[in-house]
Amino acid sequence: MKVIGLTGGIGSGKSTVAKILEEMGATIVDMDSLGHEAVKKGSWAWESIVREFGEEILAADSEIDRARLGKIVFNDKKALSRLNRIVHPEIDRLLKAGLEEHRRRGVKVAVVEAAAMLEAGREYKPDELWVTVAPRDTVLRRIAGRGGLSEKEARARIKSQLSNEERRRHADVVIDTDGTLAETRAKVVKEWEELLKRL
Repeated sequence: MKVIGLTGGIGSGKSTVAKILEEMGATIVDMDSLGHEAVKKGSWAWESIVREFGEEILAADSEIDRARLGKIVFNDKKALSRLNRIVHPEIDRLLKAGLEEHRRRGVKVAVVEAAAMLEAGREYKPDELWVTVAPRDTVLRRIAGRGGLSEKEARARIKSQLSNEERRRHADVVIDTDGTLAETRAKVVKEWEELLKRL
């Protein structure tokens, strides 16, 4: 089984590229979903995060309120680093178990979709790294279109992440999504066809 790591900053088109790859036949593993699972109420990571950041990050049902936690960590690199040290090893454990299951089922290509794949402290390394990029203005426009984040919060989120240049340095494949959906789809299909030759 070939494992593709798909990463990119907020608003870079990563989820769109993942959907196209799924249509082409890839099995998608969403690290955000694994992140939710890793920190659910009562888990080791949940207890560690509450100890580290206080009960004010909890929602009414005692689950972690990701928006509240996000406001803390995306404005403070040290806080983000502390959170990552707690959460990443648990997510990596869940990821390895999930990929092993896909391998047993005979999946040919698994795409691990993850915003924080290149950040320090990650144990897991995919066979190939695919990176989505888009100019800052395009990213800000996309984020504004989603609602929920102010421009200041969006800029803080972008600033807390690796730059496009840094991601490009690690990439096996770079997909620039600054165009129409049809243009992005054509780029993804081309890369998928090249990938099939490498299987």
